[in-house]
Amino acid sequence: MPQRLLFVYNADSGPLAGLKDVFHKILSPATYACSLCAVTYGATSMRPEWREFIRQLPVPVEFLHRDEFGRDYPQWRQHSLPAAFAVAENGSLTPFIQPEELNAADLNGLMALVRGRLP
Repeated sequence: MPQRLLFVYNADSGPLAGLKDVFHKILSPATYACSLCAVTYGATSMRPEWREFIRQLPVPVEFLHRDEFGRDYPQWRQHSLPAAFAVAENGSLTPFIQPEELNAADLNGLMALVRGRLP
């Protein structure tokens, strides 16, 4: 079992980037680049059912934005996002959910993917 799960948004951190993302999701949801953001967040906050789901998982869950991920894991900077990684005890990453899977999933599908891959 992984030490923790790391979900990485295909969006940058910071208030200005967040505001831009809110407007993009509202005005042009079909072209919004972060499917993870789109299914786990409403306009301004995390969906309650997702928050409760991750709270009940048997491992801690961490979230990073694209710029934070590139800073903390430069060797993974070229990996397509959004994505989820299993983090081992030694800190190494293994892909857990690939971008194609995230892009195809709705919230229930994402929760089923996570449940199905955790022991």
